[in-house]
Amino acid sequence: LGFSKEEVMGKNLVSNFITKEFKSSVNEVLMAALVGKESSNFEFPIFTKSGERKDILLNATTRRGPSGEVIGVIGVGQDITAIREITSEQERIADDLQRLIESANAPIFGVDPTGKVTEWNRKAGEILGYTKAETLNQDFVEKFIQKENQDSVRHVLQRALEGQETANYELPLISKHGNRYTVLLNATTRRDAKGDIIGVVGVGQDITEL
Repeated sequence: LGFSKEEVMGKNLVSNFITKEFKSSVNEVLMAALVGKESSNFEFPIFTKSGERKDILLNATTRRGPSGEVIGVIGVGQDITAIREITSEQERIADDLQRLIESANAPIFGVDPTGKVTEWNRKAGEILGYTKAETLNQDFVEKFIQKENQDSVRHVLQRALEGQETANYELPLISKHGNRYTVLLNATTRRDAKGDIIGVVGVGQDITEL
């Protein structure tokens, strides 16, 4: 934090080093530790001598004397500032991606490993007549694919769930009103931050009238 030991000794931790909005919660954690109630993984910001903010993950442990009496609190912290910055950036990217999916002029849907719908954008809703709320957690193949095509569509989705993506697959769909549409589909494997497969994203182009 940039402070020497001499600069901080005898100073009130909460009053001098904790931001105003966190003074109350940090004080509660310290007071709890002083009566034997320890806290773990408590997050709070603290500012360095130069005014730079640091995010700290704190474990507050009761400090006891030789006879077991409480004589203070020991705080063991971990600087998680970089992790927080990465997380914030990932959340921003995810938000941007979500907006892009929603506003795209192409039908986009997502399914989880069990085939249930997890994503359904505005264009998909326009074409098939279902709102996002009506489609989420529905079985994609059972709900939107005519019976004679269900096995082949399942095969395409299963391949994507195994990491084998499919391009330009003609996907037959049934609308809410029973109309049939054909979408040229790219089925892409969806992965989480660790690279594990968590589903499939389908991006299509309506070629019904072509």
